[in-house]
Amino acid sequence: MRELITFSVGQAGTQVSTEFWKKILAEHGLNESGQYVGDNDNQLAKVGVFFEPSGVEGKYVPRNVAIDLEPGTIDMVRSGPLGSLFRPDNMIHGQSGAGNNFAKGFYTEGAELMDGIMDVARKEAEKADMLQGFQLVHSIGGGSGSGLGTNLLTKLREEFPDRMLASWSVLPSPKVSEVVVEPYNATLSFHQLVENVDLSFCLDNEALYDICQRTLKVKDPGYKDLNQIIASAMSGCSTTLRFPGQLNSDLRKLGVNMVPFPRLHFFTCGYAPLVAPGSKAYSSLKVSELVSQGLSPNCTMAAIDPRLGKYLTVAAIFRGPIKSKDVEDEMYNLQMKNSTGFVEWIPQNVLTSLCDIAPPDVKMSATFIGNTTSVQELFKRTEQQFAAMFRRRAFLHWYTNEGMDELEFQEAASNLQDLISEYQQYESATVDDDELLEGEYEEEIAEEE
Repeated sequence: MRELITFSVGQAGTQVSTEFWKKILAEHGLNESGQYVGDNDNQLAKVGVFFEPSGVEGKYVPRNVAIDLEPGTIDMVRSGPLGSLFRPDNMIHGQSGAGNNFAKGFYTEGAELMDGIMDVARKEAEKADMLQGFQLVHSIGGGSGSGLGTNLLTKLREEFPDRMLASWSVLPSPKVSEVVVEPYNATLSFHQLVENVDLSFCLDNEALYDICQRTLKVKDPGYKDLNQIIASAMSGCSTTLRFPGQLNSDLRKLGVNMVPFPRLHFFTCGYAPLVAPGSKAYSSLKVSELVSQGLSPNCTMAAIDPRLGKYLTVAAIFRGPIKSKDVEDEMYNLQMKNSTGFVEWIPQNVLTSLCDIAPPDVKMSATFIGNTTSVQELFKRTEQQFAAMFRRRAFLHWYTNEGMDELEFQEAASNLQDLISEYQQYESATVDDDELLEGEYEEEIAEEE
């Protein structure tokens, strides 16, 4: 087994992970209290990746830790349909809340909970036979998800330096701002995400709203609808760890094949098929349809346009009775037709994996993960909003009163600017572009001497 431990931090993280667990339960044939009710041996073959057997025969408990600085959201999970599923010790909450303040989550309120959280993390890690890594689900606009979430990442990185760390981060949306100080919280979070995470999947509410309205034809989508789309992508990414397939992939393979330079690990996701309930009878499921929908700008789960940048790498994870030849042909055509959309200095930059077992509700599906340079749009937006407020030192006293320093803000902003310029640099690089490399080689040689 290569187990994955899931941490959900803050309100958004807890709500997204609740939908994720519902999806995983359905795939493994478990009911809402974790009892096995399925009829297929494959469902239990690798159930240990996300679940551990409990003392009761046939009952499984998720490897999940839910954390929040206020009790409200976690109490809702406890009293909800999945209340009896999770281990009660793995639900940790403070009393006062972070009040949308990164500093409270990272330094004061969050730091008080940290020892208890790390104890639970160690216990969960010890129960695993062969731990693959951790995934963190959080949003970076508020206080708990951004401050406490990134603090947890730094601690996990210290404690388990050789394990994979993936984050599913809900970013601030371009038009809809839920919190005035979002740009501060997000910039300070990016500062940590760049340094401490191996893979970071960028999601945002506005892009998910658009998918719900345009593609799924839901007139007035709620968070539950948005979270179901995220849950589909999350389950797709771990499929080949959990079920038998022709070409397998896991978090480490994903990291090795998708991240050309350690700082450029921010991905966008797409999932197919997304079909409105009324038009299911009229849609055909072919590999070509899945590829065109999954990589189309309308189905990208972050508010960016992939056509404005270039893909460094793409991972395509297919599920269902699909021939590997069809997938190979389709991926080859994609790169040939759209050769200008891929950087030319990484030949064959598509990773494919195939799993034989489709999700319960469709015949075949595909999850696409793209490492595209157009992700810099997300960072540019945040950086501009941050600069506008920080220039006047607006709202800064809320952070400095918790013991933060202005220098931390400046460092975080300059780190974000560096990240943007790195994406620009590698987007415009060509195969013959040796100037980029010469400087780096000279630095390396100087260091060795």
